[in-house]
Amino acid sequence: MREIRTICVVGTGTMGRGIAQNAATSGYDVVMVDAAEAQLASAMAALRETLDGLVAKGKLADEARAAALARLRSAASLDEGVRAADLVVEAVPESLDLKRAIFREADAAAPVHAVLATNTSSLPVGEIARATRRPERVVGMHFFNPVPVMTLLEVVRASETSDGALAAAVAVGRSMGKDPIVVKDAPGFATSRLGVLLGLEAMRMLEQGVASAEDIDKAMTLGYRHPMGPLRLTDLVGLDVRLAIAEHLSQALRSEAFRPPDILRRMVAAGKLGKKSGEGFYRWDA
Repeated sequence: MREIRTICVVGTGTMGRGIAQNAATSGYDVVMVDAAEAQLASAMAALRETLDGLVAKGKLADEARAAALARLRSAASLDEGVRAADLVVEAVPESLDLKRAIFREADAAAPVHAVLATNTSSLPVGEIARATRRPERVVGMHFFNPVPVMTLLEVVRASETSDGALAAAVAVGRSMGKDPIVVKDAPGFATSRLGVLLGLEAMRMLEQGVASAEDIDKAMTLGYRHPMGPLRLTDLVGLDVRLAIAEHLSQALRSEAFRPPDILRRMVAAGKLGKKSGEGFYRWDA
């Protein structure tokens, strides 16, 4: 497997920006791609601002900031972005059709040696891989938000993923400061299956008036040493994202335990998506 030097990140939302930042500060050349030109420009500006902020706080040397910015660029199209990539990391919304379309296009334009990775948190990697002519080079690389801070990387091996592609994903993760785990391509993998289940039960408890959101979260942070309670975490992930994952797992696992609670559906319908909308189980306006 060829050494990975250039990474193309497809999608410039919260996860895409975080992956790009982490990769650039870890010494990789990074190309960012997004279908929306304005979103791409906004993401590049946001990354510069974030790196400037890290320098101001003394968490990043000015020389390291300059080097990372020199390694970051954007591309006008997916074809252009993946043309010289050794690794493509897709970080778009959780839609199987969308991800398959992106992988089909990336497969056609990327070098034959390139590894294609998806940041999906719950969708079957094997189904995404089947949209390509290189399923042996497709792997899941599930990063966690905020990417530059969180050390876990869930590497997902589909049935056709080769040893080389798996090793490359693990090696990139380690070089980006992650502590990777390797899991089978099963619904929800390890992290989403456990994390979403806990979050959904916390929502049911809130809906039933068992305790306030603050006290439910405190039960897990103080009683079980979780760094963050399940409801606050849901606000950071996005209630719409959690709803989509829960619906997928409920069908894939045929389990009532993953059936989205009414409170989650109501809040998403009302636009209360968590931190990104200013309100979820907590208020984030300030």
